[in-house]
Amino acid sequence: MKKIILIGFLSFMASIVAFSQIMEPVKWSFQQQAKSDSIVELIFSATIEDGWHLYGMNLPEDGPIPTAIHFDTTENVDFIDEVFSNSIPIKQFDETFQMELSWFDGKAVFVQKIKTKQEKYNIDGYVEFMACNNQSCLPPTKVFFSFGSKQEILEENGEVFILPEYWQPVISELNAFGETDMNPSSQPWWMIFLKGFLGGLLAILTPCIWPIIPMTISFFLKRSKDKNQGRIDAVFYGFSIVFIYLLLGFVVTLIFGASALNSLSTNAVFNLFFFVLLVTFAISFLGFFEITLPSSWSSRIDSKAEKTTGFISVLLMAFTLVIVSFSCTGPIIGTLLVDVSVNGSVLAPLVGMFGFAMALALPFSLFAFFPTWLNSLPKSGGWLNSVKVVLGFLELALSLKFLSVADLAYGWGILDREVFLILWITIFILLGFYLLGKIRFPPEEKKQHISIFRRFLGIVSFTFVIYLIPGFWGAPLKSISAFAPPLYTQNFFIHRQSHISFNDFDEGMNYAKKEKKPVLVNFSGHGCVNCRKMEASVWTDEQVNSILTNDVVLITLFVDDKKKLDTPIIIEENGKKRTLETIGDRNSYLQRVKFGANAQPFYVLLNNEGSPLEKAYVFDENPQNFVAFLEKGLKNYN
Repeated sequence: MKKIILIGFLSFMASIVAFSQIMEPVKWSFQQQAKSDSIVELIFSATIEDGWHLYGMNLPEDGPIPTAIHFDTTENVDFIDEVFSNSIPIKQFDETFQMELSWFDGKAVFVQKIKTKQEKYNIDGYVEFMACNNQSCLPPTKVFFSFGSKQEILEENGEVFILPEYWQPVISELNAFGETDMNPSSQPWWMIFLKGFLGGLLAILTPCIWPIIPMTISFFLKRSKDKNQGRIDAVFYGFSIVFIYLLLGFVVTLIFGASALNSLSTNAVFNLFFFVLLVTFAISFLGFFEITLPSSWSSRIDSKAEKTTGFISVLLMAFTLVIVSFSCTGPIIGTLLVDVSVNGSVLAPLVGMFGFAMALALPFSLFAFFPTWLNSLPKSGGWLNSVKVVLGFLELALSLKFLSVADLAYGWGILDREVFLILWITIFILLGFYLLGKIRFPPEEKKQHISIFRRFLGIVSFTFVIYLIPGFWGAPLKSISAFAPPLYTQNFFIHRQSHISFNDFDEGMNYAKKEKKPVLVNFSGHGCVNCRKMEASVWTDEQVNSILTNDVVLITLFVDDKKKLDTPIIIEENGKKRTLETIGDRNSYLQRVKFGANAQPFYVLLNNEGSPLEKAYVFDENPQNFVAFLEKGLKNYN
């Protein structure tokens, strides 16, 4: 009775501590090692977080719950001896329970030897355990496992391991339900072009481009013998700008390739590089320094342009514009290339640069045909610098997205959703104060006149801040879901989603088999923009959340999780051996081999044996379509 009361009290205290954060200090992995044709070792490995300990298997009667391995179903096997531990437990007097206890820190490995009677065998069961730290204990927990003879053999450090039957490929069964778009994360070309075009329009409104427009148009019209020739030169000048930026896009594609950049999209080094790059661009836009190419480049090209004539002269002038305006266009181009390269197709950098160049070249060609329109354009002045400063704030906000991707992929925990929102709120408050003239930056020594439009933008910035504030209490903030860290990184919710979710395929499948429920496998990525959109727009729907909570077992597998596996696995794929070193490697391998897909988000409904119930579902922000997908799969399961 004393034991029950003490464990109940400790569990109650643990539930209070875990109210705003789900604790999982002990994680289990299950493997089989073949010792001979009939002898197999079942290996139960526990990885224990620092500060926590896992109690041993032999404890006094009035102590905590011991670690125990229960076998529910056994078919065609004989057990050899008892379960034993390969790890040496710590034995020490426990102040809480007032007795000497044994426990494990860091890692614990348990082994059960079996002898197989036939070629086909099956074992199901669960591990029951209790974990404590110096402050509290978690309630007794069960983790289910399953071992079987239908297998795909993997080698790990020269040892043979057996994967369960539900890992077997189901590509043909999945295709039998109908074709699925297997590339949902690629942005459509029109979207990439539009992003580039809008970037080009912003570049026009910077101090490096705007004042040059009337000067260039006047030069072409005055140096030509007739207006038609001047217009032809201006149009070719625009085409030259397009050609130069297309060449830049082609070089990026040629050097890296979209697939290479896509694979680097969750790499910590590259995401941190992008983060530093955008912060540097932002500080430049804010006026603290200028990023410029060597002045000798522009002087040399400009002198050659003066010595030549015809279309060569115009082309060299376009090169001069590109070099001189780099301090303004460089940050915009860099942001554009980073965005489309890690999310688009092989032609994404070319399409994005084409849109940018078209917008940038448009005024130089258009005003050559309608020169009188130049008189109605706003004159150069302080408003051009204001555009640069606003872009600097936006670059600063965007840079946090790349820091977040690296943080999520490697599990650093330095930029969860609350911290991200605090930084964004700070940035947009400062932007609002700047637009209202309350703060100034280095180039703006004198107080400027604040126009009505600028005041309006300041109000918009403060309104956006108000929109962000409910995010601290779990509001999905759908409009920024592509940038902000996902909801699961947030510690506090008013309404926390109640569905059970697993991040390990084997654990989830074993639990579903025990509960006799179908499985929804969600292949996701920490750097997957469309995954965040689905979570914010679809998973928050009441009907969707109800199905995920009551009718299916959700297994979310991150293909870019950089946490190391306890033991690397060597696999053979397409005739070549490769090593799976991280959790993301393992999840990505499962998606490729079992389902024949490699894009995210990717959702598939399975029965308890790992067979599909409906064709796969990809990116679609309509909740009713997702509900229809779930209901059809559930109908097939029933």
